[in-house]
Order: sequence, then structure tokens, then C-alpha cells
Amino acid sequence: MTVDTPLKTTRSGHRRTRARVIPARGAGSRLWIRLAVTLLLIIEIYPLLWMFLTSLKSNSDYLNNSTWSLPTTWEWGNYADAWTTGNIGLYIKNSLLAVVPALLLILLLGTAAGFALQIMVWKGRGLTLLVFLAGMMVPPQMILLPLFTVYFQTGLSGTLWPLVLTYAGTGLPLTVFMMATYYKTVPRELFEAATIDGAGILRAFWTISVPVMRNALLTVGLVQFFFIWNDLLIALTFTNSQDLRTIQVGLLNFTGEFGATQYGPLFAAICINVFGTLVIYLFLNQKVMKGLTSGAVKG
Repeated sequence: MTVDTPLKTTRSGHRRTRARVIPARGAGSRLWIRLAVTLLLIIEIYPLLWMFLTSLKSNSDYLNNSTWSLPTTWEWGNYADAWTTGNIGLYIKNSLLAVVPALLLILLLGTAAGFALQIMVWKGRGLTLLVFLAGMMVPPQMILLPLFTVYFQTGLSGTLWPLVLTYAGTGLPLTVFMMATYYKTVPRELFEAATIDGAGILRAFWTISVPVMRNALLTVGLVQFFFIWNDLLIALTFTNSQDLRTIQVGLLNFTGEFGATQYGPLFAAICINVFGTLVIYLFLNQKVMKGLTSGAVKG
């Protein structure tokens, strides 16, 4: 609500503009905002706290006492058991060996395709972009059986290569679309000036577009990293031995020393997975926001 002050006339005969007085926001609205933020923090933090406390319980404590009760004995050794007996260290290594090469392929090929579709001028680039967009509509469940047959016939089964190639193939359509969108925000004058100075396509790509797209690469890379790291369906399909299990498949088939499920080490392994990825996101959060902003607004 605004309050208008009356018009006043100066000695020279000119009228002053009407001033509008806007009252300050009431304390009640600020209280509701604080309550809403507090509620969201409780919703986000409480499951993490419960999971951490459960990881410190013994197996009998978890089965015999209330789910919401505190641990009767604080079993910090559950984390050591998860790492050794539960083979979480091996599963994390397999995940990294599958995720890192796939992520590098996705970023390299996706950035090059986005550069070719938006910066370079050639006939049929619009249709090519539509083909990449059509790849986003293909459900992963439809391609698992044909890919499994191909990998088996080519002798790639029993290795991590099926995961690397499948992750790269399924992640490329979204990456190409996002990188093409980001390239729309890059001023064309940069590449025109580089062409006048005698730079070729490869030099313009490596020395100009890649440094300019640094925040975009980090954003797309982090999004794809979480997609691939949290994958269960593809990893469960193409890992046919315990030595090839990724972290998600390992958590699904987590067993203790004698084949029985040990809930304390299981939740400890989940905490290692969840809090590790959470730290990565919190550390790169600001750069991700910059990358999203630069892709949403055309400069």
C-alpha cells in the first residue's frame, strides 16, 4: 500500500513531483519467511542426520530398538567394516574408472558438437541438432538388450568398457543440447576476430571457445557426473561379477562377513557415498550457479 503526498508549487511556478511513500515490510512477513526456511532446512538435514546416527548402531541395536532412537553404543568401526568387509573401496574405484573416462568423452564430444552446431555455418546443422534432441527421448531400457548383445559379441563383456561407452552415448544428447544453448551466449565477434588474425577452426575451438565455456563445462560436467554416479540400471545390467560392481550396485548387494546384511556398515557405506557427493556439490555450488546463469541469459 502506498501513500501519496499532495503536490507543491515552487516560487518559479513549477510543480514538484508527487512523492510516494512505501512502508517497510512488516515483521510478520519476515517471520513467515524464516519459518519456511527453517522448515526446509529440517526437511533436508534431518534425513542426513538420521542416516549418520543409524550408521553408528550395532546390528542388534538396529533390529531391537526403535528406528528413531539414538545408538546405545557408538560403533565407529562400522565405517572400517564398510570399507574392508563391504568392499566399498573397490566399488568406489570401479565407479571412478567408469565415470571419469565417460565424463571426459561426454564433455569433449559434446563441446565440439555444440561448437559445430552454433558457431560454424554449414548446411543441415538444424536437422542435426534435432537428431541429438531426439536421442533424449529414447528410454535407456530400450537399448540395454541390443547393447548387451553387441558387447557380448565383441568381447567387451567382463570389463568396464560397456559402462564407459553406454554412459557416454546416453549422456551426449543432453550435453550437446546444453552446450549449444551456452554457445548462443558467446559473442560472435570473438571468433570473427580470431578468423581475421588467421586462426583456424581447431585453434578457435581450443584457445577461444573452451576457456570462454569454462563455467558451462563445469556445470554440465557436474550434472552428468551425478547422473552417471547414481546410475543403477545400466551398471546392474553390464556388471557380471563382484569385481566390476560400481558403488550403487555394491550398495544394492551389500553383505557382511558371512553373507548376512549388516545394517550398521550398510548405512556407513551409504553415508560415505552420499556425503562424498554432497561435499563435491557444496564445493562447486557457486560455479554451477554462474554456469546456469550464463546459459539462461543471452549476453
